[in-house]
Amino acid sequence: MKLSVALFFAGLFGALGAVFIVLSFGTDYWLLASESCDPKPDGSVGPGGVTVERGDMVMQKEINDTTFYHEGFFWKCSFGADMDDENLLWKLWFTNQPHSKVCTHAYLFPFPVSHQSYNATDYDSAIIYRGFWSIFMLIGVAAVILGGFVIICAAPFASHRLYKAGGALFLTSGLFLLCVVVMYVLWLQVLDVVDLYIAYKRSVLCRDFQLSLNYGLSFMFAPVGIFFCLLSGLLFLLIGRTVQIHYY
Repeated sequence: MKLSVALFFAGLFGALGAVFIVLSFGTDYWLLASESCDPKPDGSVGPGGVTVERGDMVMQKEINDTTFYHEGFFWKCSFGADMDDENLLWKLWFTNQPHSKVCTHAYLFPFPVSHQSYNATDYDSAIIYRGFWSIFMLIGVAAVILGGFVIICAAPFASHRLYKAGGALFLTSGLFLLCVVVMYVLWLQVLDVVDLYIAYKRSVLCRDFQLSLNYGLSFMFAPVGIFFCLLSGLLFLLIGRTVQIHYY
C-alpha cells in the first residue's frame, strides 16, 4: 500500500516536472526586454543627433517609440510599439502579440550581444557561454523525456533497475536545468554584458537610452519543473531500493 502511494506521487511529480520543463524549453519567453530612446533637447543634442544651441526652437512629437524583445531557446523576436513598458509581461504574452515582428534564431546569439557593441573576443566568449547553456538545456530536456519512458517501462515489470535508472535520469535533468537557470541569472545580473550594451547604445544612439529587462514565464516554469524533477527522482530511487529489498 505504501509503495503504491509512493509510486503515485512519484509519477505525478515526474509528469508535472516534465510538463513544466517542456513548456520552459519550447516557449520563447525566458527574457522580456524593452529599449527606448527619448531624446530631450536640453541645449546639447536634439532629435536626429542635431546640435541644439541656445535660442533654437525644437518641435517634437510626444511619442515614446519602444522596441520590445522576447527571447528563448529557439527564437529571439523584436517589434516596435508606441507604449511604455509597465506590464511588459502582458504585452509580450501569447494572446497579445503584435501584427508583425522580426524573429531570428537564438541558439548562439544571446540578447543583447551584437557584433557592433562587442569586440571579437567578447563576442566569441558570449557565443561559447550560450553554447554551453544550450547544451545543458538539451541534456536536461532529453533526460526528463527519457526518464519518463524508462519509468513507464518499469511499471509493468516492477524492475528495481528501471526505477533506479528513471530516478537517476530525473535527477540528472533537474541538476542540468538548475545549471541552466543559474547560468542565465549570471548572464544578466553578474556579468557585464548588459552594462556594455547600454554604454554602447548611449554613445552611438542617445544619452537617454533606457533598457528594461524582466524574466518571462518560460524562465519561471524552469524552477518549478526542476523542483518536481528532483523530488520525483529521489522518490523513484527510493522505490527502486524498496523493490530490490522486498522482492529480490
